[in-house]
Amino acid sequence: MTISAGIGIGNFPFADGAGFWRWVDLCEAGGIDSIWQSDRLVGNEPNLECMSVMAALAGATQRMKFGMNVASLGLRDPFILAKQCATIDVLSNGRLLPAFGVGSALGSDYGARGVPTRGRGQRTDEGLELISRLWREESVDFEGRHYQYRGASISPRPLQNPMPLWTGGSADAAVERSARFSTGWQAGIDTPEQVEPVIRAIKARATELGRSIDEDHFGAGFGFRFGAEADAVSRRYRTALEKRLGKDPTPYVAIGDSEVIIERIRAYHAAGAHKFILRPMAADTDDMIDQTRQLIEQVLPAVAAMNRAAAA
Repeated sequence: MTISAGIGIGNFPFADGAGFWRWVDLCEAGGIDSIWQSDRLVGNEPNLECMSVMAALAGATQRMKFGMNVASLGLRDPFILAKQCATIDVLSNGRLLPAFGVGSALGSDYGARGVPTRGRGQRTDEGLELISRLWREESVDFEGRHYQYRGASISPRPLQNPMPLWTGGSADAAVERSARFSTGWQAGIDTPEQVEPVIRAIKARATELGRSIDEDHFGAGFGFRFGAEADAVSRRYRTALEKRLGKDPTPYVAIGDSEVIIERIRAYHAAGAHKFILRPMAADTDDMIDQTRQLIEQVLPAVAAMNRAAAA
């Protein structure tokens, strides 16, 4: 059971594509485990489309894994997603970490496009079953409320066998979904105290269903910044998060020196999380690169030490 530190991007702070690739090169060379792109389709804030990013990373990197955090199955066609994931996994030599969720009813992706939020959970459940079957079966017949398939197939199928299938969400329906379909679970914006009972519930329900999920396939994430809460970037991030959550954002972020970030990782690890998606708070390309470099130089060695201690 290992602890891994990936990095997440929920917006696009870079000046241009060249800046983004400078950052990706730093992550690849610096030992970052994985890059995770949020799935936000509608909005004025610059943000990349997650499946396009997965395909681009497949060709631009050799070592890192990469995933969606998380692709909204309430909004996306499961057959196309299954085909996209299989293609990207083949072309990346088996480095894709597909992750799916319902999609937030509070964001703009549903309302701005006229997509009903009602039934999105059932669409997601049907989509997860279809995707997992398309990845492993030669021909899929399916009769659901939202999707009907006859002799559906994709080729080539994913290189990874079995293909990872991560899910998110903490509601009761999400726990059932994760226990029934997933090979891993990634928390959203949650504290260690909120993460622990969800992980415990998923494990218990998976056992009831005759399934198991590897201990190190439970993850968590948080925003971090090497700096002070009073600086402009920290204030802007905290204000946006407080507006989104409707409460004090302090327990959901780590701002300070490396020890503050490491201690937060330890707290989530004690709650059962092993795979981390750390989200830099950054103003622009240079700031993003600086924050990531500090993470690589000051936090990754501590993560490696935790793994050595666990293996001893």
